[in-house]
Amino acid sequence: MWLNRNITKTKADKNSLELLFRNLYDLNGEGIKSWIVNRFVSEYRGNNPHPFIIKMQDYNKYIMEGYAVEHYFFLKQWVRSCSAVISKTDYKDVQTYEMENMVTEYFGNGKKSHIELLLDMAEGFGISRKKIMETKPLKNTEKAINRWREIAQKNEWIEIMAAMHSLELIANSALRPYGARYDYFNLGAFDNNNVPETVKAFLLEGYHSDNAHSIGALNIIEKYSRDYNIENIQDAYLASTYVFYNYLEARIERGEMIENKQY
Repeated sequence: MWLNRNITKTKADKNSLELLFRNLYDLNGEGIKSWIVNRFVSEYRGNNPHPFIIKMQDYNKYIMEGYAVEHYFFLKQWVRSCSAVISKTDYKDVQTYEMENMVTEYFGNGKKSHIELLLDMAEGFGISRKKIMETKPLKNTEKAINRWREIAQKNEWIEIMAAMHSLELIANSALRPYGARYDYFNLGAFDNNNVPETVKAFLLEGYHSDNAHSIGALNIIEKYSRDYNIENIQDAYLASTYVFYNYLEARIERGEMIENKQY
């Protein structure tokens, strides 16, 4: 599956595979930031976008409910990964960046935090916080969290940043120059009277914050990358986006379970 997604879906001999692998890691004369953005856009928001992106082009309450439930587990791991970065570096700008990110996610910097907006959205659909907190994540979500936890424990700080903050590109609204064909969600949702205000508030916060968060992190990675092994950074990114793809599918799966009254 990894080969199909990242290398080729057609049968290839040893020599062809070697060339394809070399091309995969080739920076093409650019930095690691461009390599990550181009790879991510191609896989998630290009001509053949992720199924979750397609689902988000039209408002669907069940998809948003599935999003709310599974994303809660993602956010719990997110702050663990950010704290791992802080613990593994002495660079003040890196530590400051991650602390600000964690505050935004969990405490809000004077506004409602990302996790509070998520739980508000769930409650607006009739899913209590207690129920979410007592829920076991779906298999793909659990596998993804375990992989991210492993990266946080074993990898260098810069590799953890690449693995996690690259994922914020999913909601970045400024990726058209990189070949993005789809927005994260249909922006018409903000003017749609059928979309609850709690959903709009959650989407709006991400719409405003993820541009700065994702690119800010990639700028830091680019800044310090010359002092680290580029291929290790690429490996961490590839490992993370592989499980992220499956995690997004878990959002869809949870939404279908809710629609079919299986949750």
